[in-house]
Amino acid sequence: MAFTDELRAAAEPIWDAQLEHPFVRGIGDGSLEENRFANWVLQDYRYLKEFARVFAWAAAKAERLESMMWYATVLDLTLNTEMDLHRQYAARFGLSPDDLEAAPMWPTTRAYTDFLVRTAADGDMADLVAALLPCAWGYVHVAKHLAEVGGPEDQRYADWIAQYASEEFAQAADWLKGEMNRLAEGTTADKRDRLKNTFLLSSRYEWAFWEMCWHGEAWPV
Repeated sequence: MAFTDELRAAAEPIWDAQLEHPFVRGIGDGSLEENRFANWVLQDYRYLKEFARVFAWAAAKAERLESMMWYATVLDLTLNTEMDLHRQYAARFGLSPDDLEAAPMWPTTRAYTDFLVRTAADGDMADLVAALLPCAWGYVHVAKHLAEVGGPEDQRYADWIAQYASEEFAQAADWLKGEMNRLAEGTTADKRDRLKNTFLLSSRYEWAFWEMCWHGEAWPV
Protein backbone atom coordinates (compact mmCIF):
# COMPACT_ATOMS: atom_id res chain seq x y z
CA MET A 1 0.00 0.00 0.00
CA ALA A 2 1.34 3.43 -0.94
CA PHE A 3 1.74 5.89 1.91
CA THR A 4 -0.86 8.17 0.32
CA ASP A 5 -3.33 5.26 0.46
CA GLU A 6 -2.69 5.08 4.20
CA LEU A 7 -3.25 8.82 4.51
CA ARG A 8 -6.47 8.66 2.53
CA ALA A 9 -7.80 5.76 4.62
CA ALA A 10 -6.99 7.59 7.86
CA ALA A 11 -8.71 10.76 6.65
CA GLU A 12 -11.78 9.06 5.15
CA PRO A 13 -14.25 10.17 7.88
CA ILE A 14 -13.10 13.78 7.48
CA TRP A 15 -13.24 13.67 3.69
CA ASP A 16 -16.68 12.03 3.78
CA ALA A 17 -17.84 14.81 6.11
CA GLN A 18 -16.72 17.35 3.52
CA LEU A 19 -18.87 15.70 0.86
CA GLU A 20 -21.86 15.83 3.20
CA HIS A 21 -21.32 19.42 4.28
CA PRO A 22 -24.26 21.66 3.26
CA PHE A 23 -21.88 24.15 1.64
CA VAL A 24 -20.41 21.49 -0.66
CA ARG A 25 -23.79 19.93 -1.36
CA GLY A 26 -25.17 23.38 -2.13
CA ILE A 27 -22.52 23.90 -4.81
CA GLY A 28 -23.40 20.53 -6.29
CA ASP A 29 -27.13 21.09 -6.60
CA GLY A 30 -26.95 24.86 -7.12
CA SER A 31 -28.92 25.69 -3.98
CA LEU A 32 -26.08 27.44 -2.14
CA GLU A 33 -27.00 31.04 -1.34
CA GLU A 34 -24.86 33.54 -3.19
CA ASN A 35 -23.82 35.40 -0.03
CA ARG A 36 -22.43 32.18 1.44
CA PHE A 37 -20.45 31.42 -1.67
CA ALA A 38 -19.18 35.02 -1.64
CA ASN A 39 -17.69 34.18 1.76
CA TRP A 40 -15.66 31.45 0.06
CA VAL A 41 -14.58 33.72 -2.80
CA LEU A 42 -13.28 36.36 -0.37
CA GLN A 43 -11.59 33.98 2.06
CA ASP A 44 -10.10 31.80 -0.66
CA TYR A 45 -8.46 34.87 -2.16
CA ARG A 46 -6.78 35.56 1.18
CA TYR A 47 -5.90 31.88 1.45
CA LEU A 48 -4.27 31.83 -2.01
CA LYS A 49 -1.83 34.58 -1.05
CA GLU A 50 -0.53 32.50 1.85
CA PHE A 51 -0.74 29.28 -0.17
CA ALA A 52 1.74 30.83 -2.62
CA ARG A 53 4.22 31.30 0.23
CA VAL A 54 4.14 27.54 0.83
CA PHE A 55 5.18 26.91 -2.77
CA ALA A 56 7.95 29.48 -2.37
CA TRP A 57 9.27 27.54 0.63
CA ALA A 58 8.92 24.30 -1.32
CA ALA A 59 10.95 25.64 -4.23
CA ALA A 60 13.66 26.77 -1.81
CA LYS A 61 13.78 23.50 0.14
CA ALA A 62 13.36 20.96 -2.67
CA GLU A 63 16.41 18.71 -3.00
CA ARG A 64 15.75 17.71 -6.63
CA LEU A 65 15.85 20.05 -9.61
CA GLU A 66 12.68 18.44 -11.00
CA SER A 67 10.80 19.20 -7.80
CA MET A 68 12.23 22.70 -7.56
CA MET A 69 11.06 23.47 -11.09
CA TRP A 70 7.57 22.10 -10.42
CA TYR A 71 7.05 24.14 -7.25
CA ALA A 72 8.45 27.28 -8.90
CA THR A 73 6.07 26.80 -11.83
CA VAL A 74 3.06 26.41 -9.54
CA LEU A 75 4.16 29.47 -7.56
CA ASP A 76 4.27 31.51 -10.77
CA LEU A 77 0.88 30.19 -11.90
CA THR A 78 -0.68 30.95 -8.52
CA LEU A 79 0.60 34.52 -8.36
CA ASN A 80 0.35 35.50 -12.02
CA THR A 81 -2.52 33.41 -13.37
CA GLU A 82 -4.74 31.89 -10.68
CA MET A 83 -5.02 35.11 -8.66
CA ASP A 84 -6.18 36.96 -11.78
CA LEU A 85 -8.65 34.19 -12.63
CA HIS A 86 -9.96 34.42 -9.09
CA ARG A 87 -10.51 38.17 -9.53
CA GLN A 88 -12.39 37.51 -12.77
CA TYR A 89 -14.49 34.82 -11.10
CA ALA A 90 -15.23 37.10 -8.13
CA ALA A 91 -16.64 39.70 -10.53
CA ARG A 92 -19.38 37.23 -11.45
CA PHE A 93 -20.58 37.56 -7.84
CA GLY A 94 -20.34 41.34 -7.84
CA LEU A 95 -17.02 41.43 -5.99
CA SER A 96 -14.35 43.87 -7.16
CA PRO A 97 -10.56 43.53 -6.78
CA ASP A 98 -10.80 46.16 -4.03
CA ASP A 99 -13.37 44.00 -2.23
CA LEU A 100 -10.99 41.04 -2.36
CA GLU A 101 -8.05 43.05 -1.05
CA ALA A 102 -10.08 44.70 1.71
CA ALA A 103 -11.69 41.51 3.03
CA PRO A 104 -10.50 40.68 6.56
CA MET A 105 -8.94 37.29 7.07
CA TRP A 106 -11.35 35.32 9.24
CA PRO A 107 -10.08 33.29 12.21
CA THR A 108 -10.20 29.88 10.49
CA THR A 109 -8.44 31.23 7.40
CA ARG A 110 -5.78 32.76 9.62
CA ALA A 111 -5.30 29.57 11.64
CA TYR A 112 -5.15 27.32 8.58
CA THR A 113 -2.72 29.48 6.61
CA ASP A 114 -0.52 30.13 9.64
CA PHE A 115 -0.30 26.37 10.15
CA LEU A 116 0.63 25.82 6.49
CA VAL A 117 3.29 28.53 6.38
CA ARG A 118 4.77 27.53 9.75
CA THR A 119 4.97 23.88 8.68
CA ALA A 120 6.62 24.92 5.41
CA ALA A 121 9.14 27.12 7.24
CA ASP A 122 9.96 24.85 10.18
CA GLY A 123 9.49 21.36 8.75
CA ASP A 124 11.25 19.33 6.10
CA MET A 125 9.91 18.65 2.63
CA ALA A 126 7.88 15.65 3.77
CA ASP A 127 6.17 17.78 6.43
CA LEU A 128 5.46 20.48 3.88
CA VAL A 129 3.89 18.13 1.33
CA ALA A 130 1.81 16.37 4.01
CA ALA A 131 0.34 19.74 5.00
CA LEU A 132 -0.17 20.87 1.40
CA LEU A 133 -1.68 17.70 -0.05
CA PRO A 134 -5.19 17.76 1.50
CA CYS A 135 -6.01 21.02 -0.27
CA ALA A 136 -4.79 20.03 -3.73
CA TRP A 137 -6.05 16.44 -3.56
CA GLY A 138 -9.17 17.23 -1.56
CA TYR A 139 -10.55 19.79 -4.00
CA VAL A 140 -10.18 17.33 -6.86
CA HIS A 141 -11.93 14.70 -4.73
CA VAL A 142 -14.83 17.03 -3.89
CA ALA A 143 -15.24 18.36 -7.43
CA LYS A 144 -15.15 14.92 -9.06
CA HIS A 145 -17.79 13.69 -6.62
CA LEU A 146 -20.02 16.66 -7.46
CA ALA A 147 -19.46 16.13 -11.19
CA GLU A 148 -20.55 12.50 -10.84
CA VAL A 149 -23.77 13.19 -8.92
CA GLY A 150 -25.06 15.83 -11.34
CA GLY A 151 -24.58 19.45 -12.26
CA PRO A 152 -26.04 22.71 -10.94
CA GLU A 153 -28.02 24.99 -13.23
CA ASP A 154 -26.11 28.00 -11.95
CA GLN A 155 -23.24 28.18 -14.45
CA ARG A 156 -20.97 29.84 -11.91
CA TYR A 157 -21.14 26.75 -9.68
CA ALA A 158 -20.88 24.43 -12.67
CA ASP A 159 -17.70 26.22 -13.71
CA TRP A 160 -16.29 25.86 -10.19
CA ILE A 161 -16.86 22.11 -10.32
CA ALA A 162 -15.40 21.84 -13.81
CA GLN A 163 -12.27 23.72 -12.82
CA TYR A 164 -11.37 21.57 -9.84
CA ALA A 165 -12.47 18.34 -11.53
CA SER A 166 -10.28 19.14 -14.55
CA GLU A 167 -7.41 16.97 -15.71
CA GLU A 168 -5.00 19.80 -14.96
CA PHE A 169 -5.90 19.87 -11.27
CA ALA A 170 -5.99 16.06 -11.10
CA GLN A 171 -2.49 15.83 -12.57
CA ALA A 172 -1.17 18.35 -10.05
CA ALA A 173 -2.70 16.34 -7.19
CA ASP A 174 -1.25 13.12 -8.59
CA TRP A 175 2.21 14.70 -8.84
CA LEU A 176 2.03 15.77 -5.18
CA LYS A 177 0.86 12.29 -4.18
CA GLY A 178 3.88 10.82 -5.92
CA GLU A 179 6.11 13.34 -4.16
CA MET A 180 4.57 12.39 -0.81
CA ASN A 181 5.18 8.70 -1.42
CA ARG A 182 8.76 9.37 -2.50
CA LEU A 183 9.55 11.54 0.52
CA ALA A 184 7.96 9.09 2.97
CA GLU A 185 9.90 6.12 1.61
CA GLY A 186 12.40 4.79 4.13
CA THR A 187 11.26 7.06 6.96
CA THR A 188 10.74 5.78 10.48
CA ALA A 189 7.37 4.74 11.86
CA ASP A 190 7.40 7.79 14.17
CA LYS A 191 8.02 10.10 11.24
CA ARG A 192 5.22 8.53 9.22
CA ASP A 193 2.87 8.97 12.18
CA ARG A 194 3.79 12.66 12.37
CA LEU A 195 3.19 13.06 8.64
CA LYS A 196 -0.18 11.36 9.01
CA ASN A 197 -1.14 13.70 11.85
CA THR A 198 -0.16 16.69 9.72
CA PHE A 199 -2.25 15.40 6.83
CA LEU A 200 -5.22 14.85 9.14
CA LEU A 201 -4.92 18.33 10.62
CA SER A 202 -4.93 19.94 7.17
CA SER A 203 -7.92 17.78 6.24
CA ARG A 204 -9.75 19.02 9.32
CA TYR A 205 -8.95 22.61 8.36
CA GLU A 206 -10.40 21.90 4.90
CA TRP A 207 -13.69 20.88 6.53
CA ALA A 208 -13.49 23.89 8.86
CA PHE A 209 -13.08 26.19 5.84
CA TRP A 210 -16.42 25.02 4.40
CA GLU A 211 -17.99 25.43 7.85
CA MET A 212 -16.63 28.95 8.17
CA CYS A 213 -17.97 29.97 4.78
CA TRP A 214 -21.37 28.44 5.53
CA HIS A 215 -21.93 30.22 8.84
CA GLY A 216 -19.74 33.30 8.44
CA GLU A 217 -17.13 34.15 11.02
CA ALA A 218 -15.69 37.09 12.92
CA TRP A 219 -13.36 37.68 15.82
CA PRO A 220 -15.44 37.72 19.03
CA VAL A 221 -13.64 40.78 20.40
